[in-house]
Amino acid sequence: MSEIFPEPEQKLLAPFFTNLDKPVFGLKLPQEVAGALFSRYSRSSKSLRRVFLDEFLGNADLDLEGLLGGETLVSDSSHALKKAREFYDRVLVGYGDDSVAQLGGAHLACEGVSNIAANLLEDSRIGIAPLEKSTRYVRFDQKDEDGEYLFYKEPRIMASPHRDAYLELMELLFDTYSSQLNSMQDFIRNVLPITSIDLKHPRTGEALSYKDIRNDAELKKWAESAYRSTVRSHACDVLRGYLPLATLTNVGLFGVGQAFEYLLTKLYSQDFAETETLARSIHEELSKLIPSFVKRARRSDYLVGVRERAKTLAQAITASIPVTQSESVTLVDYDVEAEEKVIASLLYPYSDQSLGTLREVVKQMAPQQRQDYLEEFAGQRKNRREKVGRACEQVYYTFDFLANIGMYRDLHRHRLLSQDRQAFTVAHGYETPPELEEIGFKRSFDRCMEKAAEVHDKISRDFPGEAQYLIPFAYRVRWSMKLNLREAIFLGELRTLPQGHPDYRLVVQQMWRKIEEVHPTLARFAKFIDWKTYRLGRFQSEMRTEYKKSAFQE
Repeated sequence: MSEIFPEPEQKLLAPFFTNLDKPVFGLKLPQEVAGALFSRYSRSSKSLRRVFLDEFLGNADLDLEGLLGGETLVSDSSHALKKAREFYDRVLVGYGDDSVAQLGGAHLACEGVSNIAANLLEDSRIGIAPLEKSTRYVRFDQKDEDGEYLFYKEPRIMASPHRDAYLELMELLFDTYSSQLNSMQDFIRNVLPITSIDLKHPRTGEALSYKDIRNDAELKKWAESAYRSTVRSHACDVLRGYLPLATLTNVGLFGVGQAFEYLLTKLYSQDFAETETLARSIHEELSKLIPSFVKRARRSDYLVGVRERAKTLAQAITASIPVTQSESVTLVDYDVEAEEKVIASLLYPYSDQSLGTLREVVKQMAPQQRQDYLEEFAGQRKNRREKVGRACEQVYYTFDFLANIGMYRDLHRHRLLSQDRQAFTVAHGYETPPELEEIGFKRSFDRCMEKAAEVHDKISRDFPGEAQYLIPFAYRVRWSMKLNLREAIFLGELRTLPQGHPDYRLVVQQMWRKIEEVHPTLARFAKFIDWKTYRLGRFQSEMRTEYKKSAFQE
C-alpha cells in the first residue's frame, strides 16, 4: 500500500510525480536531481516521495526552481510537448526507427515489489540503470500499518489451501530475523571491538593507533560513527539469509525508451501474477512520460513459446540425471589463444595490417617475448580506475556459479556480460554464515531453512513457479556468466574491495584463481585484486564517508 500524504504535502508533491497514490510512479524532475534522489532512496526505509519531501524539497542547497529554469514544468497539454510526441510517433511508429527511442528516457520508481520481480527488473543489461533498496543499510524488520511484515502475498498461493503454511513460514522467517538483529550487533561489538581494527586516517591514509583517535575529538567522532554503521551493516549482511524472495523492496530505474519497451514485453511474457500487474502499472506511468516509446509493448508469443519449449526439452533430457553439488565456481570455457588475441588487438590501432595478419605474426613470437609485451602493458596501471584497453575484450571466459541467493543479487548487477540463472530452488541446499554458528543461532537458522524446504516442496507440487517466493536468500542458486577479460578485471577489482560482502569477495577471488591457472600472464592485468580476508572490512570506507560529511558541513 502506498503512503497517504495529507493535502498540504500533496500540493507540494504534485508537480514532481505522475501520481501520489500508487506504488509505481514516474518522476518529473531534472535528471541530476532524480539521480541524487534515487541514490539516497536506496539507503532509506522511507518511500521515495517521502525522501523527496523530507530531504530535497525546500533544501536551501538545492535550488529546484533554478534547475528548472525558473519555469513551470512542461504540462502534458503544452504545444512543444505535443509537437515532440508527434515527431517521435511519426519516426518510431511510421518508419520503425528504433534508434530514435534511445534519445528519450525516464526515471521510474517501483515500490513494494518482491525480490522475484526486482530480479526481473534488473535483468536488463543495456539501456536501464537500476538501484535497489539495500539489505545492508536498511533493516527489514519493519511492519505495515496492519502489523504485518513486508512481503508479497502471492495471490495464487493465498487463494489455495497452502495459504496458512505460506503465511506461517513468512512469519517465522521475519520473526527470527528481527529477534536476532540486536543480539548480532552486540555479538559483533564484543568479538570485533573497534580496538581490533587496523585504523587509517581517512584523509591521509596513514596508520593510526586507537590512542591517536582517543586523543583527537574529531577523529574519535568519525571513528565511532563509522564503527556503529559498520557493525549495523555487518549484522544485516549476516542475517539477510533469512529473508525470503517474497521480501518487498523498492527499485529505482532510469532507462531509455527502447529498453523500457523491451522490459515491458518481457514482464508481460512472464507467468507470475505479480509481473503482469507490475507491467501494466509501469506501462501506465511511462505512457505519461514517454508514451511514443512504449506503445508497442505487449506479451510476446515468441518469448513465451521459446521458454515453454526449452523447459519441456530440459526436463525430458535431464529427468534421469540426479542433481549434483559442484564447486562454487567452475570455469567452463576459455580462449586457448588468449595471449595472441590480446597482443594483436593492442597493436591493431597502430598498424595498417589486418587483425588476422597480426595474430599470425604474434603466433610466431617466442612465448617469453609475448609475456614480456603483456607484462609491459599490464605494469603501467597505477590504480584500479585506470581501465585496461579494449584489447582485453577479445578474450572470453564462461563460468558456472553455485552460491547463495544473497550473493547472486550482488553479482547480478554487472552489465557488460551475459548471465543466465536457473529457477530458484531448495535442491542445492543452503549456506550458513559462520557468525550464526559462533553466536549460537545455528539451530534456529537450520530450523527456519528446513521449514522453508518443507513448505516449498509441498507448494511446488501445485505452483512450481510461485513456490520460489518463499525461498530464503541463504539457499543456493545456479547461474552462468560469460564475460571478457576487461569486464573480469573490473568485476574482480571492484568486488574484492575490503568493504565488499565476504561471500562475494570469496567467490570472485575463486573466479580469479581459475583465470590465473589458465592465463597466468594475462591475469597480471588485474593488479588490484585484494586477496585478503577481512572482518568489518567496511570500517575504513565508513570512516572516509564520515570525513567527507564533515568537509561538506564546513
